Amino acid sequence: MAAVLTGSRLTGVSKRFGDVPVIDRLSLEITPGEFLVFLGPSGCGKSTLLRMIAGLESIDEGEIVIDGRRIDSLPPGARNIAMVFQQYALYPHMSVRDNLAFGLRNAGIAADEIGRRIEAAAQRLEIAELLQRRPGQLSGGQRQRVAIARAIVKKPVLFLFDEPLSNLDAALRARTRVELAQLHQQLGATMIFVTHDQVEAMTLASRIVVINNRRIEQIGTPMEIYRRPATRFVASFVGTPRINLIPVRISGSSGKALVTLPDGATVQTGVPMARLPAEAHLTLGLRTESLRITDALTGDLKGTVKVVERLGDRTLVHVALEEGTLITAEDRGDSAVQSGQAVGLSVNGLGAHLFDADGRGYHAEVP
Repeated sequence: MAAVLTGSRLTGVSKRFGDVPVIDRLSLEITPGEFLVFLGPSGCGKSTLLRMIAGLESIDEGEIVIDGRRIDSLPPGARNIAMVFQQYALYPHMSVRDNLAFGLRNAGIAADEIGRRIEAAAQRLEIAELLQRRPGQLSGGQRQRVAIARAIVKKPVLFLFDEPLSNLDAALRARTRVELAQLHQQLGATMIFVTHDQVEAMTLASRIVVINNRRIEQIGTPMEIYRRPATRFVASFVGTPRINLIPVRISGSSGKALVTLPDGATVQTGVPMARLPAEAHLTLGLRTESLRITDALTGDLKGTVKVVERLGDRTLVHVALEEGTLITAEDRGDSAVQSGQAVGLSVNGLGAHLFDADGRGYHAEVP
């Protein structure tokens, strides 16, 4: 069993490479036992932040406290943290057993204790039959399991994962996601996982930290991030297919904002007018499940089908509205809709989001 993390936080952490800021006064509380995912585009600073926690990069400002102990001035080996790298970082000339034992021997752990830890980790990750092999004799998925086992045998207070699934094929990536989720449940350990893949974040995280342009955009559970995005960036980055974004203007209110689209169609949202800024022009955000295909004569919006994606359990329908805006709607799996067909779109206003000129998000009240 991994050690339980207590009292951990990052406070005002900053990092620069020369004159280029990479992390800008970032603060974060880490909850014991959680699976925390740093999610963001390439170059946003998420991997640098992970390396700062691990001690592989220094910090220029702020402090890092892990398990009640300030660690930002400590060398990596003194932080009681284990990191799993994207490239596995296994010693090619050593057997799997020796790769797992190497760090423990350097730490002065007794040989019988090393053996017990290795056997326990090998059984947990189903790699017992691989212990005598060398990394070059293993598949990518097997090497990733070995890298994770090497982290487990250290019994750290915190596990760090730096895009560990990016080198795996799609099927193996999906399987390994499930195995990582199961491992987290079994160990009860605190884990921080870096990825640019929002599917990995949504399926693994207890909480997601969305990072963009050196700063945190939003922290929340996967469904909080999805249903109530704090910013237009978060709404665009999280969710497949990408959220539909349409310029609109406020045209009325019955307590909830009524908006008019460029083609003159109106949509009644569930967003309280009292929460909105005094701006005439906003951006309407609608996810595909809030747009359903209906009869062309009865829909809230009208358009022409351009592309149909049949996914089995549902159908994604790409529709050009009358003024030309292209949006994606959802229909049932056995949809009969065809390219070129005139359709209507039924809008669920309670699922609508509005974003102001600065990108801040406004949503319907949670019942």
